Amino acid sequence: MFLRVLLKVALVLVIVGAINWGLIGIFDFNLVTFLFDGISPVITKIVYILVGIAGLISVVNLFLPLDHYE
Repeated sequence: MFLRVLLKVALVLVIVGAINWGLIGIFDFNLVTFLFDGISPVITKIVYILVGIAGLISVVNLFLPLDHYE
C-alpha cells in the first residue's frame, strides 16, 4: 500500500517537473519559481529537491517487477 502511494506521488512530482521544463523550454517561464519564489525561495528549493527525489524513485520503479504493485 505504501509503495503504491509513494509511486503515485513520485509520478505526480515528475509530471510537475516535466511540465515546468516544457514551460521553460517553450516560453522561458519557470512555473515553480513563479508560484513559490514570492513566498519563500526555500520552498522553491524544496520543490526542486522533491522533484529530483521523485525522479530517482521513478528510475528505481522502472526496474521493479510488476508484481510489486499488487
